[in-house]
Amino acid sequence: MKICRFGENRFGVVTADGVVDVTEVFAALPASGYPFPRHDVMIAALPDLLPKLAKFVEGADVIPLDQIKLALPVANPGKLVAAPVNYAKHLQEVRDQAELNHANEAHMRQIKDIGLFLKANSSLIGPGEAVEISRPDRRNDHEIELAVVIGKTGKNISAADALDYVAAYTIGLDMTVRGPEDRSFRKSLDTYSVLGPWLVTADEIPDPATLGFELTVNGETRQKAHTSDLVLSVPELIEYASSFYTLHPGDVIFTGTPEGVGQVHAGDTIHARIDGIGELTVQVTGAAQAKAG
Repeated sequence: MKICRFGENRFGVVTADGVVDVTEVFAALPASGYPFPRHDVMIAALPDLLPKLAKFVEGADVIPLDQIKLALPVANPGKLVAAPVNYAKHLQEVRDQAELNHANEAHMRQIKDIGLFLKANSSLIGPGEAVEISRPDRRNDHEIELAVVIGKTGKNISAADALDYVAAYTIGLDMTVRGPEDRSFRKSLDTYSVLGPWLVTADEIPDPATLGFELTVNGETRQKAHTSDLVLSVPELIEYASSFYTLHPGDVIFTGTPEGVGQVHAGDTIHARIDGIGELTVQVTGAAQAKAG
């Protein structure tokens, strides 16, 4: 099932004909008060809601997809976990290009040597928003990634059991400012984590190692690869991440990007596609003016 958020916090199920508004079903989500949960309550409730959603969609009215504005599909992830240089050819291009590695040895090591990193939740945007280049004095790059949404709490999860902890998949863009600093710092700018266009529940993608994907900028192909090329597979990434962090419903794992990363500028259009998920298009703009507060 493909589940989206749109408009003013509406929920939808995406069908071949458009979107069915299923907000009524999600009204059953538990109300929260302070201190708020550390996880996404919608993702936690999804297993119980799926049968109700399937029944609700039968014979329901459909809204054409081009008449709605899609929103961030996971509203409240507890954390964004990211995998650096998780494709061998990308590691080689980082080693070969000084403008990518900045003579920082940590940027040129394999994922098993340097571990994972976290991105700030404040960097998240959905498909209806734009990437804002706030450091035009530096190179700002696109990175397409398969994003994995965790469905239930787990620690020290084995790779053999890992896919049982996945709620859904979506397309991720891990936007990056190049420089010598730590990855978390350079990849956590506002608008530099994009998810969309919707969630595809795990039952529709039984093997995440079978997905081809592509990213274009202004119609030019920049990245084209396959998830079978991952150094650490999705189950291995979940095992690795959960050996350090407790994973909670709604946590997102960005699985890494292949070779072909490249610079984007204000005015560019990024189009990303992953088999079994769909397509995501975002605009690139200059930085918005700071708001007085």
